[in-house]
Amino acid sequence: MDDNGIIQLYWDRNEQAITITSDKYGHYCKAIARNILNSEEDAEECVNDTYLNAWNSMPTHWPEQLATFLGKITRNLSFNKYKHNHTEKRGGGEMALILDELTDCVSDADDVEQIIDHQELTKAINLFVRSLSANKRNIFVRRYWYADSVSEIAKDYGMLQGTASKTLDRTRKQLKVYLTERGFEL
Repeated sequence: MDDNGIIQLYWDRNEQAITITSDKYGHYCKAIARNILNSEEDAEECVNDTYLNAWNSMPTHWPEQLATFLGKITRNLSFNKYKHNHTEKRGGGEMALILDELTDCVSDADDVEQIIDHQELTKAINLFVRSLSANKRNIFVRRYWYADSVSEIAKDYGMLQGTASKTLDRTRKQLKVYLTERGFEL
């Protein structure tokens, strides 16, 4: 079934929507959650919560791309679960490393101005990512959207782990310059 057919099932409140979504996008969503949480049980919980969130949000929202819509829900739920699991401690997992890598590019301050500028920052980052070569863009997205490990990315792209790490480092530095030039305070 195509995505519009699945979305229509959600709109019709047909429970088959969840089964079909699970069959078509379950592995995709679980991979995102597993990369962030590093726990099969927590990943499964987030994926099930993804279906519930999709069920609850579809009657008022028709997503343009179902995979992206589900991936974003899964990713947000997984980050929330990660934060919940690590409120007292900063474990040595992959997620802590990924968040540390991005701290120079995007700050985590909660002042009102930054909250208001969130959409502009998102647009700027999207424009930056689109400006990258396909290879750099894919490496960047794999690391910072899907939370893939550097070693996994290097293996998939046939490069040394140090090369992948250096590519990510340079791309982060480019992002920092790009955002600074556009007036974002980092």
